[in-house]
Amino acid sequence: MPEVILALDQGTTSSRAIVFGRDGQPLSMSQQEFPQHMPAPGHVEHDSEEIWTTQLQVAQQALAKAEISASQVAGIGITNQRETTILWDRETGRPIANAIVWQSRASESICERLKADGLESVFHEKTGLLLDPYFSGTKIRYLLDRDSELQARAERGEILFGTVDSFLIWRLTGGNIHATDISNASRTLLFNIHSREWDDELLKLLNIPHAMLPEVRSSSEVYGETSSDLFGAAIPISGAAGDQQAATFGQACFEPGNVKNTYGTGCFMLMNTGSEAKLSQNNLLTTIGWQIGSEITYCLEGSVFIGGAVVQWLRDGLGIIKSSSEVEALAASVPDAGGISLVPAFVGLGAPYWDPYARGTILGITRGTTAGHIARAALESMALQSRDLLEAMEKDAGRKLADLKVDGGASANNQLMQFQADILAVQIRRPAVAETTALGAAFLAGLAVGYWQNLDAVANCWQLGREFSPTMSAEERDAHYSRWHLAVERSRGWAVPADA
Repeated sequence: MPEVILALDQGTTSSRAIVFGRDGQPLSMSQQEFPQHMPAPGHVEHDSEEIWTTQLQVAQQALAKAEISASQVAGIGITNQRETTILWDRETGRPIANAIVWQSRASESICERLKADGLESVFHEKTGLLLDPYFSGTKIRYLLDRDSELQARAERGEILFGTVDSFLIWRLTGGNIHATDISNASRTLLFNIHSREWDDELLKLLNIPHAMLPEVRSSSEVYGETSSDLFGAAIPISGAAGDQQAATFGQACFEPGNVKNTYGTGCFMLMNTGSEAKLSQNNLLTTIGWQIGSEITYCLEGSVFIGGAVVQWLRDGLGIIKSSSEVEALAASVPDAGGISLVPAFVGLGAPYWDPYARGTILGITRGTTAGHIARAALESMALQSRDLLEAMEKDAGRKLADLKVDGGASANNQLMQFQADILAVQIRRPAVAETTALGAAFLAGLAVGYWQNLDAVANCWQLGREFSPTMSAEERDAHYSRWHLAVERSRGWAVPADA
């Protein structure tokens, strides 16, 4: 019997691969960071070849570390940074331009034009999303507009589109499979989450040819096999999901009302709403969580663009820490943020504001302000943005949250998790296995090949690592949050559009 599942976790700032055993515990991991390219303010790009090469290398390294051969791998699960948009040549497999990253505001003008034409409600009702540069559809249009020949080539099926999962599946299978999973498809602005198919009206509005789109599959099925030369033998690719949906699955949020928050490059809060696609009235997103067999699970989602990335900025932009791990000690060097509020709107604000023209702001600076105060305010910004999401989510759901499951790199920061419990006034539950995004991809892949038999077997793998209880007084909590709202308002609308 095959012994392990291999999870490929292709993120915004790094590619990771983790080998999991039947108990859901990681046996080995390999990770490589890769560069971020920022050709203009608010624009974020990746070299798609670096995405591929780093992801392949870490997969090979993780298997080698675990001393596992390809024949011992039951299946591969893929999870990925969502909305990031790649166009490539069908014949050569080579990208035709840099990938446009989910954070990028490059397609702002396209979104503004669609809004001016009164089309936002059409997109929202069909896709559950908002007209924002975040999503893939307007990024495709942006890329096609950069070269007059691309539109005709795309219409002939010579240029293919994919989110990162689709690009990796194409490369892993040697160009034999052009497919995506339904959770990634639901993030494109092109997919009708009710009829569960590419929507002809939306494709026409964006003038995107159907011929360039991948086939949409469920989140847990065998897509195809890897080329045997990559790992020494062919391995089934048997699961895929966008990173936040995969993390929700990895946290065993299988019941309606279950909520998780991931502290990665951004912060992403998802609530399972069951078989109902509940359209938000509070500027959240409605998204497909996953599909297993014929059963669809929907989620409400709140998206914060800059979460843990603010710590990278402290390291790479300000240079006040040498490594991200130093931020907790620096923030703990002061008793509080010293009246500082930091709004990390480096690429605009996501939910619930959806302001692409907001920009980063630090308020309350005095002669007594230190690097410690700025570090503490940066950490607190993750928790405060997450409260914005939770308040909107509770309004949409019509219920109060009792506890919140957390994951992602920054969830390892005990000071941040305690502040999160305090500012939300809920229990924070951190699992023993923090790599829930990769774990969710592994679960989906394992279910498809019988490595795990059912959801109960998957849920039994989830274990509590640590719980954080709120200790802050209501008065102090309200004061923190009121000051945060003042700071957010001062950050908004700063980058005035050129045609305004």
